[in-house]
Amino acid sequence: MKREDTILIIDFGSQYTQLIARRVRELKVFSVIEACTIDIEKIKKINPKGIILSGGPHSVYEDGAPSLKKDILKLGIPILGICYGMQIMVSALGGEVRESRKREYGRAVMYIDDHHDLFFSLPAKITSWMSHTDQVAKLPKGFKQLSHTVNTKFAAIGNKEKNIFGVQFHPEVAHTDLGIQILSNFIFRITDCFANWQLEDFVDSQIKEIRKKVGDGNIICGLSGGVDSSAAAVLINKAVGKKLKCIFVNNGVLRKGEARNVIKIFRDNFKLDLHYVDASKAFLNKLKGVVEPEEKRKIIGHEFIEVFDCQARKIKNVKYLVQGTLYPDVIESVSVFGGPTARIKSHHNVGGLPLDMKLKLIEPFRQLFKDEVREIARILGLPDTIISRHPFPGPGLAVRIIGDITTSRLRMLKEADAILERIIIKNKLYNDLWQCFCVLLPLKTVGVMGDKRTYENVVAIRAVTSLDGMTADWGRIPYAVLDDISNAIINKVRGINRVVLDISSKPPATIEWE
Repeated sequence: MKREDTILIIDFGSQYTQLIARRVRELKVFSVIEACTIDIEKIKKINPKGIILSGGPHSVYEDGAPSLKKDILKLGIPILGICYGMQIMVSALGGEVRESRKREYGRAVMYIDDHHDLFFSLPAKITSWMSHTDQVAKLPKGFKQLSHTVNTKFAAIGNKEKNIFGVQFHPEVAHTDLGIQILSNFIFRITDCFANWQLEDFVDSQIKEIRKKVGDGNIICGLSGGVDSSAAAVLINKAVGKKLKCIFVNNGVLRKGEARNVIKIFRDNFKLDLHYVDASKAFLNKLKGVVEPEEKRKIIGHEFIEVFDCQARKIKNVKYLVQGTLYPDVIESVSVFGGPTARIKSHHNVGGLPLDMKLKLIEPFRQLFKDEVREIARILGLPDTIISRHPFPGPGLAVRIIGDITTSRLRMLKEADAILERIIIKNKLYNDLWQCFCVLLPLKTVGVMGDKRTYENVVAIRAVTSLDGMTADWGRIPYAVLDDISNAIINKVRGINRVVLDISSKPPATIEWE
């Protein structure tokens, strides 16, 4: 696909780097993220119209802190440095950065001193989001102050002649008033980009590219029913038709009715060549007695590979494998220093396939974020039940059953989770929540039913609100709805006599329990 206008984001380790890229794309301009170790030749190959230097957790004067290659500042490409990106730019140009007398975290009132360029059409003061312990103490030659706060003299700086600007705050976060307008001013007024990043064009170009690439070979795709694999399957089906062979593996820990729904949507509605494998007994046998979450993940990942590989070998003339890799997967695979990122737990998606399959990869969404894939799913005509479906972990209900997985415990969780989803949808709360699900706890409690003592299981309700899953707050479900949920689960699911509510945020908790 021809892209004349690109913004390059150079990553110095900020937790907001992906957010910067998404904000740029929201303005209909293509963006790419590269590590701060990027060389000049690669930058020239990307040929960006503008460069954004991200923030980062370091101080520019620390030993081993990531540095900025000075040649980048000589390319004649407009540059915007954000937080650490501004400080490293100032340091490279001969200015001075030192520790702040007063650290700034969170909201700060910012007063704008120059309403040209970055702050064109903005009011005299706005709320900005700060997160820094260092500050610019002396400007490089040719720069001037553009804004300030009570504690930070140089909240924004600029060199109009060289088109190099810096901000100490974070315009990419929602907490900064008119932050998207500031980024828009940089992208459209300073870099002269055009808003020509259209997902409809992306779909058309991918169909043509895949059709040309595949030739006479068959393609296999692991279909899970999630939005990523579903959109990829429908997209590729439009390109090559029956050359696409989808494999759907029922691992036994799917949601209630999941297998039936996936088969109906893709085999009956979209007419995909879908190969269904019910391997639930094999998976559950391997999981018997396993209680450690990471071990569950490894078993499910390994067994999936075995089952998928066995089924794939039955299909003739397979030359390509589809993977639903997203841009965050690509970015997070390498840190700003080129090493692995810190791992909280194994990635939800099950692992790759055996090397001896020797298949070429097709990753149509490798440059896209999750919200962009959802939009592509809409363009392709996928039903809202898939597009807006809450995220579901690759290991499925196995990591929502705390402790041993048995057929009885799996039955209870499936039924309770289905009841929860039905009531949340009925009360029009589903789209307000990022995720909402049940967790079966590894304990029993005393209860009373029909004047008889019971000693049965406990289920926890986990509901969260979030923008991207990186942070989350617990969802405020009305008491009356919680009452309906509790009564329905206890009365209809044999073996459960108590329902509790998880009111933890992320951090410090994670969204999933395991």
